[in-house]
Amino acid sequence: MTQASLQDSLPSRRALLLLAALLTVVWLGVLGVRDLVPTDEGRYAEISREMVATGDWVTPRLDGFKYFEKPVLQYWATAVAYKVFGLGQWQARLWTGLTGLLTIFLTWFAGRALFGARAGVFGAAVLASNVYWVGLGHINTLDMGVAAFLAGSLFAFLLAQRADATPRSRRHWMWACWAAMALATLSKGLIGVAFPGMTLVLYTLLSRDWGLWKRLHLVAGLLIFFGLAAPWYVMVQVRNPEFFNFFFIYQQFTRFLTPALSRPGPWYYFVPILLAGMLPWLGVLPAAAWRAWRLPAPPSPGVAAGRVLLIWSVFIFVFFSASHSKLPSYILPVFPALAMLAGVHLAQAPPRALRTQLAIIAAGCVVAVAGLTQLWRAGNAITPGTLYRDYGVWLQGAVALCLVGAVLAWRHERAGRRAPAVILLAVGAFLGLTVATQAFQILGRTASTRDVVAAIRPWLHAGQPFYTVRTYDQTLPFYLRRTTTVVAYEGELQFGMSLQPALRVPTLAGFARRWVSDRLPLAFMNTADLPAVRALGLPLEVIEHTPRYVVIARPDQDYGPAARTALAKLPAAWNAGGAAVTRVARTAGETR
Repeated sequence: MTQASLQDSLPSRRALLLLAALLTVVWLGVLGVRDLVPTDEGRYAEISREMVATGDWVTPRLDGFKYFEKPVLQYWATAVAYKVFGLGQWQARLWTGLTGLLTIFLTWFAGRALFGARAGVFGAAVLASNVYWVGLGHINTLDMGVAAFLAGSLFAFLLAQRADATPRSRRHWMWACWAAMALATLSKGLIGVAFPGMTLVLYTLLSRDWGLWKRLHLVAGLLIFFGLAAPWYVMVQVRNPEFFNFFFIYQQFTRFLTPALSRPGPWYYFVPILLAGMLPWLGVLPAAAWRAWRLPAPPSPGVAAGRVLLIWSVFIFVFFSASHSKLPSYILPVFPALAMLAGVHLAQAPPRALRTQLAIIAAGCVVAVAGLTQLWRAGNAITPGTLYRDYGVWLQGAVALCLVGAVLAWRHERAGRRAPAVILLAVGAFLGLTVATQAFQILGRTASTRDVVAAIRPWLHAGQPFYTVRTYDQTLPFYLRRTTTVVAYEGELQFGMSLQPALRVPTLAGFARRWVSDRLPLAFMNTADLPAVRALGLPLEVIEHTPRYVVIARPDQDYGPAARTALAKLPAAWNAGGAAVTRVARTAGETR
């Protein structure tokens, strides 16, 4: 079989558009399936909710406290979604979903322009079906937005620097590159300009193409960059003089250069994340990287796009590996570049080159299906083994979908039909990952406060004191649709509390004094902290009790007819040891 026989036709334009439409419907259609879970999902949903509630679109707040850890772009986008579509879970995830989806289409477009139609389709297929991109594309976190704009800046730069680019095309694409860097900077800070800048420096040193710097349209680009990125930074600094030191010095430098934020990890922290995140395409990555490095540079003016993609990926990976602050999602910006490299390799690899890798994927799927029968062993007091067992069944179905895709892909690859092989594996993996991601609701529901808030709805009244004691669950204010008063806890709110100490209660003793004088108060806490609160000798009634959370009310106050009806249905065991206050509560309800 010759290399030419590998050039089987891509699906028709209509078929590709249909695949793109189905991807869009499924990708966006599942955004609201799962409850929001702490920490990121609740935090970023709530900051945007408070932005709408207060009307202040300059100073971000979390539970009423100033919150300057991240810039404002995603908060704005989510707040707009709330204003247009209302408050809800899918609206909270809409920005993440849209930026993840659009990056797939951008990979398709840029790959086609840089490396040909097949590389563009294959690169998009890889990105749309790898574990990390699908997973984080449906979680409300800032990393997808910044990864999308960083990918935009990278791809726009490569399109601008093509050897055959016209002066007008080069100018416009470089303007787009500068704009994308500005939006990345508004998404998560200085990495929006640092990552593209360091990639450019490293490429220049390796290629000795010093003339490249003359093709960046620096003057117009800097005007675009600062025109988009600077206004909010200026406004928030004018209104909040403490912003600069906390955001730029502490958050942008100290966190990466020192272990101040207690997010440590060994130098190989991101290695397993990268390996697992590239599944099911991990097997093509070494050959794709080698091919990218060996591709010759085009005649000037032009850049070796494959080398730029590789330098980008390696630099970001090494940067975060060397950082003192590590979280799994930090390396997300490398995945669009790696997907494009994989797409180029898949378009150029010889016939039947992927058969062994597809066979390994199929074998791995079989092993995974068997291993998932033991997932119930991960159960604990908070999330019982039965829930892990149920989730394992869904995961087995997800793996089965990937297995079907791998088997069908192997048959086409064996016959030298690369295009259907890649697309079938991508479809099977994407559907499987979608099932796995959404089925996580079985476990995630135990961590979210959505059910807790629904259970205590009869006790809720406008303006009543609501305390969160010795803890702060980021999803609670979002589902309550209001802020809370934090008791004996700081955590990520520490900086805001230092500026607004009157919004908190620093000690349990202070909470006790408020509790006995408040009208219709409620308090939320971890189940493990209930004994400490009982030891204060306060009048209290447990109105919601889960393995993770407890909510208490005053038994000697009337929360209304709905609360009295709900109170009669509560399990007596919740208040065992507190029979006296239970009797007081029921008497109070009967005499009003």
